Amino acid sequence: MMSALKPLRVIISGGGTGGHIFPAISIANAIKERWSDAEILFVGAENRMEMERVPAAGYTIVGLPVAGFDRKNLLKNVSVAVKLLKSMRKARAIVASFKPDIAVGVGGYASGPTLRAAAAKGVPTVLQEQNSYAGVTNKMLAQKAAKICVAYEGMERFFPKEKIVLTGNPTRQDLVVSEENRQKGYTYFGLNPERKTILLVGGSLGARTLNESIIGSCSDIQKSDVQVIWQCGKYYFKEMSDLQAQGRIPGNVYLFDFLSRMDYAYSVADLVISRAGAGSISEFSLLGKPVILVPSPNVAEDHQTQNAMALVKRNAAMMVADAEAKALLFDMALSLVKDESKLEELSRNILKLAQRGSARRIVDEIEKIMHYEL
Repeated sequence: MMSALKPLRVIISGGGTGGHIFPAISIANAIKERWSDAEILFVGAENRMEMERVPAAGYTIVGLPVAGFDRKNLLKNVSVAVKLLKSMRKARAIVASFKPDIAVGVGGYASGPTLRAAAAKGVPTVLQEQNSYAGVTNKMLAQKAAKICVAYEGMERFFPKEKIVLTGNPTRQDLVVSEENRQKGYTYFGLNPERKTILLVGGSLGARTLNESIIGSCSDIQKSDVQVIWQCGKYYFKEMSDLQAQGRIPGNVYLFDFLSRMDYAYSVADLVISRAGAGSISEFSLLGKPVILVPSPNVAEDHQTQNAMALVKRNAAMMVADAEAKALLFDMALSLVKDESKLEELSRNILKLAQRGSARRIVDEIEKIMHYEL
């Protein structure tokens, strides 16, 4: 039983994409809500987006020089192995110095060395798995984890059943869809309140298929009375900006590399087009947003298609295969956004799938493990 005078010390590790980072920050916020004096240290991967996003959320982060395994160029994995060894040494030093009471892993490269180092020191660990198909890192860490918090049923095919808790995926806690945010959003993005709005998001890094789909449909979009907010991702922003400068992107398409006010974007959106990442699907469910999902084919075991089909089977989303997106996506979107009854049906059904209070429920599990007393 921990003393009430001793602040809880927590390491949260993982990252690489928004799908890992936003849940991690939500868990940290929920910990601080319960124990305001808790001391939280993030451990991420150097040169990945968590090194910017976490400090922006008010938390301290240290980076490991870890990198992912390169399946296409095996020779590059010599440097990957060297980076992994350096990361393991640095992770051990971080754990020894910070002396956490518990470590939370949210998936991604950095969580492997960090949670291994924590477990080796006898620190209890909690895993948070966002997807319907478990990531390699979490599968490797599962044996020594105290609890594994998941968002999908049937995860015992990856993890020990007795450790699994269905919590759902924590989402950004500042996401509020409201009439006030809708009106503010029209002004913020410079939109016409009389037009239907499609929100196209390819994730924080972007999605080439989605970007190519909208470029190929610009003439149809220009002729329509619809407007599109387009988050193309930082990798593609210069290329897309050049096309815009050449006049190849119409005026009713609003281009951004990253949307910092997703509360405004979701509030103005009548329809969303997105990849089928687990974190994004959790947000759409909580907010009741009609969505067309285009699963990424570049993920383990095609798990984004599995994520999407779980909604499609319940008539809670539409889906277009990545290979068919350039030909079909915007024909479907421009038709669907004007079909009020179908939009309402999708919204109603996706709301039924929402897992609410996920970050709080994960903190409940942390509290049970720590037997922490206020």
